[in-house]
Amino acid sequence: MALLACRDVAFAYEGRVVVSGIQLSVDEGDYLCIVGENGSGKSTLVKGLLGLMEPCEGSIAFGDGLKQTEIGYLPQKSATQRDFPASVWEVVTSGFAARSLFLTREQRKTAEENLALLRVDDLRRRSFQELSGGQQQRVLLARALCATQKLLLLDEPVAGLDPVATKDMYEVIGDLHQNRGVTVIMISHDIAAAAKYARHILHLRHEPLFYGTAADYAQTALCRAFTGGDELV
Repeated sequence: MALLACRDVAFAYEGRVVVSGIQLSVDEGDYLCIVGENGSGKSTLVKGLLGLMEPCEGSIAFGDGLKQTEIGYLPQKSATQRDFPASVWEVVTSGFAARSLFLTREQRKTAEENLALLRVDDLRRRSFQELSGGQQQRVLLARALCATQKLLLLDEPVAGLDPVATKDMYEVIGDLHQNRGVTVIMISHDIAAAAKYARHILHLRHEPLFYGTAADYAQTALCRAFTGGDELV
């Protein structure tokens, strides 16, 4: 069943179309990686999927009872995010949409499970801004899981991480997808690493240059050009 479908979607800023022709379907259990150069429309598409922009053409539909507010979103890292003055527990539980002043028993249980799942439960009382980059990303991923158990939208989740933390983050995301059944949409420049886990690739340059399986993408001249000739493994 399709959790999300874009039908000939286009987005515009001040009347100028910046991305168009988006036609895709993300099924339950899928892992879609969206790639492209800077300024190719990836961030605009993310805003549209989150409901922060209305398409100027086409439509976005959600299935299986999924709402836009139930997408677990991991944004790009920023200085403000890194220096956020809150405890790990406060950051993680802020993932519950429209929660009341006090957590319900079920919400508390979910937050504790997600902390354990991401192996950061021992950090719950630590200040978020004191953590390493890799630890912060794990905490933010736990927060995203508090918003949903169905669909994660990850915007450059390994940006700024060292090679060890990058490898660890990809493995964590892969485990959520393969063993927990979480559907993943990931924006990435690191196509060689991302394609190791992704099932489908969307390559954007203001409009789709490729949309299909990761295996088929690996055989294209577009892929070879984008990766500098390196083979995807």
